[in-house]
Amino acid sequence: MPVTDGPDPVRARDVLWGFGPMVYAPTVLFALGEGAILPLIPVIASRLGADVPTAALVASALVVGQLCGNLPAGWAVARFGERITMGVAGVIALSGVAVLALAPALAFVALAVFVIGVCAAAFGLARHSFMTTRVPPAFRARALSLLGGSFRFGMFVGPFVAAALLAVFGSEESAIWFFGVCLVATVALVSFGPDPEARFAPAAPASRPPSAPAEVADDSGEPVSGAIPTVERAGVLRTMWRYREVLRRLGLAAASLSAVRSARQVVLPLWGVSIGLDAQSIALVVGISGAIDFALFYASGQVMDRFGRLWAALPAMVLMGGGFLALALTSGSGQQAMWFAMFAAVLGVGNGLSSGILLTLGADAAPKDDPAPFLGSWRTLTDAGGAAAPLVVSAIASVSSLAVATGAMGVVGLIGAGAFFRWVPRIRP
Repeated sequence: MPVTDGPDPVRARDVLWGFGPMVYAPTVLFALGEGAILPLIPVIASRLGADVPTAALVASALVVGQLCGNLPAGWAVARFGERITMGVAGVIALSGVAVLALAPALAFVALAVFVIGVCAAAFGLARHSFMTTRVPPAFRARALSLLGGSFRFGMFVGPFVAAALLAVFGSEESAIWFFGVCLVATVALVSFGPDPEARFAPAAPASRPPSAPAEVADDSGEPVSGAIPTVERAGVLRTMWRYREVLRRLGLAAASLSAVRSARQVVLPLWGVSIGLDAQSIALVVGISGAIDFALFYASGQVMDRFGRLWAALPAMVLMGGGFLALALTSGSGQQAMWFAMFAAVLGVGNGLSSGILLTLGADAAPKDDPAPFLGSWRTLTDAGGAAAPLVVSAIASVSSLAVATGAMGVVGLIGAGAFFRWVPRIRP
């Protein structure tokens, strides 16, 4: 039975297992190493003489690198292909890890973190583009949710691995070299592992329903008969202009989801500090919220594949937006620790239900013949939303209060829910 027929669960499982060595395993390895060094970047910067604001600036170079790397990565994937882009990105990231481990000055640390961020963007976009063209639409959401879950698993376990290495070796360099080992294994898998391109042909696009937005549809709108002509590849800027309406509407809705997700990582620890909890209690609450988030990643894909994208996107945004607003209203009330734990769990559920949504919507909207340039623009928008959220929270909290900043992110979440309701195509594979 062809993979493009109905969502046969046996065939879906076979295809997902086929992607494991090429896509999921490298994702876990890359995220595991990145998660191990992420908490240590401010520590390394401080050891080289940085004050707290400078150390935070150095740590933010990772996000800046991802923002700057998305568009060039889209060009690289369209020009050289997914496998070569992932391999080259892994090798360049390995050089960044070496510089980070041996950096004699703060500027080298910032440069190394920036390079790792650029490579993470290239690696992530190559995986996204590959899955867009190779996974049948009938179980695309499950495949991409599993991709997002693989990344979350690595980022969740990575800090624990770093803590264990620090306990054994007593040096931050041990975690950095662990990232290097992960990168070597990643490049080896990508370069020499089984190639799913040789096993699975590109997935045939699903027929587009009438409710899909016109800007996502084919340019001519006419049925194609006979042989499919070869399509000239468009550049990144040309693709951005051609799909500007999709990016302006659905892309900005996706950016709001990315912003709310990023705000959750900032608001929860700050809220715990503001109500007087100790570090252990805050870590426990945030850890439980993260565990709930991770436990739901595959359920999100099941919901999107069975009922449509909106059935996961809308509840996720309503839960996170409402959770932020409700948490803001508990400021000054009794039993703040209980409310904090409760709404941290609500935010974890909402974030878990959103797993894979940005990847899936980007894959749905991307041109099927050459998705990489579009996905570069799409990921730039979503990464920009995630990068802006901590700055917005910090700015509002500095002129008002943390409760007002938390409530503002709740409003962003509810506005984003409305945008998803308006612009997400009613597609049911």
